[in-house]
Amino acid sequence: MGDSEKYNEKERMSADIGSPMRDTAAPMLPTVNPDVQKKEPPASKLHPAVYVMTWITLSSSIILFNKWILDTAKFHFPITLTCWHLVFATLMTQIMARTTHFLDGRKSVKMTGRVYLRAIVPIGAFFSLSLMCGNMTYLYLSVAFIQMLKATTPVAVLLLGWAMGIDKFDVKTLINVSFIVVGVVVASFGEIKFVLVGVLYQIGGIIFEAMRLVSIERLLSSAEYKMDPLVSLYYFAPVCAFMNFCVAVVFEIPRIQMTDLHYVGLWTLLANAMVAFALNVSVVFLIGRTSGLVMTLCGVLKDILLVAASIAIWGTPISALQCFGYSVALGGLISYKLGAATIKAQFSEMSRAWAEYGAKYPAMRKAIVFGAVVLFVFIVLGGLAPSVGYDSTYLQSVIKDSDKAQ
Repeated sequence: MGDSEKYNEKERMSADIGSPMRDTAAPMLPTVNPDVQKKEPPASKLHPAVYVMTWITLSSSIILFNKWILDTAKFHFPITLTCWHLVFATLMTQIMARTTHFLDGRKSVKMTGRVYLRAIVPIGAFFSLSLMCGNMTYLYLSVAFIQMLKATTPVAVLLLGWAMGIDKFDVKTLINVSFIVVGVVVASFGEIKFVLVGVLYQIGGIIFEAMRLVSIERLLSSAEYKMDPLVSLYYFAPVCAFMNFCVAVVFEIPRIQMTDLHYVGLWTLLANAMVAFALNVSVVFLIGRTSGLVMTLCGVLKDILLVAASIAIWGTPISALQCFGYSVALGGLISYKLGAATIKAQFSEMSRAWAEYGAKYPAMRKAIVFGAVVLFVFIVLGGLAPSVGYDSTYLQSVIKDSDKAQ
């Protein structure tokens, strides 16, 4: 389970920054004092569930928010939107570094100019390309299908790690992750609104994200360079913002008109950047307060909720074949991240707790079982339909026809 936690969603942006590029003779970057030890955060009085729910809410909200701005609000400038997020993050981290203690961890990171140029900059380039491709995908694919495709990110990281000799090849691991690939392939065949361009952009985003994570593992993996997500953002955001701006100024900014900004709303763009930055802050509070098991299950829960939200908000049609394929992919993802031993132990614990609950509350246990059976039958019968979701175009035509008839 330990090695697989690094394959979480890109929004965590935590990294272990290491020493192969380190040059002790190089001058230290400004504001960095290697003699200052990293302070432990004070113990929180809030229950860990509060931090988990906050992370799930913000992580889901930024994905839905981006989709709404880029698609529904017709602001078809994903690279510019990504650049705006990173500029805002750069400003906020600089302000917080000078006014708060949230970024005191940077003082224990021995960042040199050599490490910054030879490690932070190239890794930032991969991160920037990953973000751009990810936002481009929202113009073509539904949120539900995007989440299904993202399930293959750990597979890409694993294969790239094997190819570069960072991880040792393991047949059991390959068989384990093959379930993720098969599930996503089945879900892709079941996708009703399949757009090849969008799929290619998402594949590109997954590849660049895998290159970013593997580069961090190979170039910058040392305990003395360990960063929390906010410190990582402090170093990477300026590089990514500059790279995004260079691309946006060529392909998008000349086409942006004031009507585009007024239509989506300046306050909307500000709120969008604030949610994106708040997500990184929430991860800082979340780390160390939950286990890897909880984080993995919460990530799966978040993906399922996003699929449901996509159906509810945009009427995304989901076929029965797609549901089956995504279920297989999620099962493979959980198995790969947690391992068979952990899953078996958790099932044993759950069985024991369920037996104790049944002995203490037999009537309630029967009611829960009956409700689960009814829900299962409802899901199976619903799967017999060709798709789930409503056709907004069809509904509008029906309403117009009824108005004309009156």
